[in-house]
Amino acid sequence: MASPEQKALRATARDFAGDVLVTAREVTAALPTATERYRATRPFYEQMVAAGFLRRLVPQALGGDGTGACGAAVLAEELVAGDPSVALNLFSTGLGLAPLLRAGSADQRDRHLPPFLATTGAPLASLALSEPGGTANLDEPGDDVGLRTTARHRDGHWVVNGRKQWVSHATGWDGAGPDLMAVVARAGDDPDPAASLAVLLVPGPIEGLRIDELLDPLGHRAHLLPKFSLVDVRVPDADFVGEVGDGLGIVNAAFGGALVGACSAGVMRVAFDAALAFARTDRRGGRVPVVEHQGVGFLLADVKTRIEAVRSLTLRACAALDTGAPGAEELSVHAKVFGSEAAVQCLLDLMRVIGVDSYGHHLPLAGLVQDALAYPLFSGGNIGFRRRRLQTLLADPGYDPWVTIDA
Repeated sequence: MASPEQKALRATARDFAGDVLVTAREVTAALPTATERYRATRPFYEQMVAAGFLRRLVPQALGGDGTGACGAAVLAEELVAGDPSVALNLFSTGLGLAPLLRAGSADQRDRHLPPFLATTGAPLASLALSEPGGTANLDEPGDDVGLRTTARHRDGHWVVNGRKQWVSHATGWDGAGPDLMAVVARAGDDPDPAASLAVLLVPGPIEGLRIDELLDPLGHRAHLLPKFSLVDVRVPDADFVGEVGDGLGIVNAAFGGALVGACSAGVMRVAFDAALAFARTDRRGGRVPVVEHQGVGFLLADVKTRIEAVRSLTLRACAALDTGAPGAEELSVHAKVFGSEAAVQCLLDLMRVIGVDSYGHHLPLAGLVQDALAYPLFSGGNIGFRRRRLQTLLADPGYDPWVTIDA
């Protein structure tokens, strides 16, 4: 059962989404380029910051207002229901801050965190992990495989070189980079990623950031995703997170995955509302509303079941994360995989309820399908990353498949 605080947060976020975010798609949809659409979301982002939602992604122990994964999941579902792209902009900053929040030193937090604790401006953070050719095998040993971005130590600082892509906020609002970029790289010469992967903090503007291409994604049309190069980017020793070799653990912790389940629930909910309203009022030339036809009613019922299942699994995974319960990691992976794939299936089923009219952009379903298609693919793809993680857990001789029962 949701706590009083979670209920209050849900109500606040839902009101904000209904009053502010629902207008974002109308503002951005007509703009011709990805950069223009992204920049047009800045006023909405600023309002989310002013409302204190960014502070909700920073734990109270570090000066924010965050109370854990459950609160973040509640916030994600409600804001995504308002507009998936603008909500993704906020939570991508949360992802970019994850290495600093989870593994940063007190000095690093003191220097880099204050802009993200304020309720003014539009501070951005990004986590630069993905590379051309993919990063599902980032921990593959060898010089020409795995993660290829390098960090070499020279005279009291690190020099970072490499290419990245699909990194949210990498351009910043003005092309000079975000306020803070956490870069994942191989530090040193050890070919074993377990011994060489590291995370370095790079504040903006970033000298040495070269934008190579601006990707134009199918969905999340107001979210900018570039291909870019880091050319001799200098990072002082003071901005090296943890030790050499800590990078893999930091990355795995940052990409927990459970919040994708919450985003999936938000998208499904909006689509369900639209399809149900249609089914209750439209007769498609017949004598009764289409909801009275058994096939339509059963389809809607099945979708509603999946929405409730996704939300419940997501909140259960988040509760396990908040309490440190055994099985929390596994539940998070299930929430990501099941939630993201349920979202795609539910959107397609709801389009079948409406029929060909759902194929036009005068109804929200076509755009929501484009957004939902990203969920199985990003934040750790369901095949290349998430199911492989489950496979690793299953193959471990010490794995207890039912430790999750009490989580």
